[in-house]
Amino acid sequence: MKMKSRIGSRIFLALLALYFALPLVAALLYSLATKWGDTVLPSGYTFHWWTDVFSRPEVSGALGRSLALAAVTLAIDVLLVVPAAYWSVVHNPRIGPVVQTITVIPFAIPWVVIAAGLQLVVKDTLPQLFGTFWLLAAATAAIAFPFLYWAVENALIAADARRLSEAAATCGAHPMTTLVRVVLPAIRGGLVSGSLLVAATAMNEFALAKVLTGTRYETLPLWSARVFTSRTGNDPNALAVITIFTFGLLFALSALVVWFGRGRAASSTLALARTSPSARKG
Repeated sequence: MKMKSRIGSRIFLALLALYFALPLVAALLYSLATKWGDTVLPSGYTFHWWTDVFSRPEVSGALGRSLALAAVTLAIDVLLVVPAAYWSVVHNPRIGPVVQTITVIPFAIPWVVIAAGLQLVVKDTLPQLFGTFWLLAAATAAIAFPFLYWAVENALIAADARRLSEAAATCGAHPMTTLVRVVLPAIRGGLVSGSLLVAATAMNEFALAKVLTGTRYETLPLWSARVFTSRTGNDPNALAVITIFTFGLLFALSALVVWFGRGRAASSTLALARTSPSARKG
């Protein structure tokens, strides 16, 4: 019975992996195909599409703008979310349900509606921000912060951040020292994984960028949509290249999450020992 259950589980996992892998394999083959028409596999393979796409100024510009948006969005969320999550879990757990309710708002309201509302409000109150990069970055940070908050909150609870803070305070550590040298190393894995989700959301967000900035700040998703809908410049090979490149970039970042997640407990314990007065005297 157990053998049949294992076989069934493996078959299910294999089918699931095949379901997710087929589109990526097809995109990879298309990005390398010289011609792919009525045959099962491409007629030939070439790296021409890769060199051609990344030699285009509009592609490199869109990629740079997407990376800049992801970096600024991540910086905003880290500076705002990490202290809020730490305060909620360690110092004031009663506000936890309120914060959890706030984190659901970006998913309860369509992002197109959020963008349209921001557009109307900013146009009347702060017209100088209308259609700017900073408005887009602030809006993206607002819709992406739940990913970081949930990851950091779960990491704080799993690491028992309240106990770590109390132990550090008993050792005479300053609250800022406790946060930087004890708590942050303990939640490194959650912080990095949440940051990855925020960066991925910022790089792939289309609705906010389309409504708030449009062609004024063309990100990689906007470039892809423009090429896809163009009657004269439709370039499926280039779109396949960008798809595989984006997937590869996010996959590499995911690998970094695993690498940064190692040794969390050991690093936090070592940091706690270093904050004690006896350790400093020695």
